[in-house]
Amino acid sequence: MKSAAYEIKETILVLPKEKETDVYHKELNLVSWYGKPEKYDIRGWSDDHEKMTKGIILSEEEFIKIARAGLESIGGK
Repeated sequence: MKSAAYEIKETILVLPKEKETDVYHKELNLVSWYGKPEKYDIRGWSDDHEKMTKGIILSEEEFIKIARAGLESIGGK
């Protein structure tokens, strides 16, 4: 299986592992996949960034819409 070609351009947020025994921690990064323009990427990463879980890739517009919806949801409670 061919490995994914990626470059993490910027790390925005790193969440701690849920349990000490976990292999992956979640990150929000700007990532360029296969040399394409960078997008917002949310997924689990190993500490050395050699392994990753399935994740979600969002355009800036999609990321902003989701962030706004989350903030509005919190504000409405």
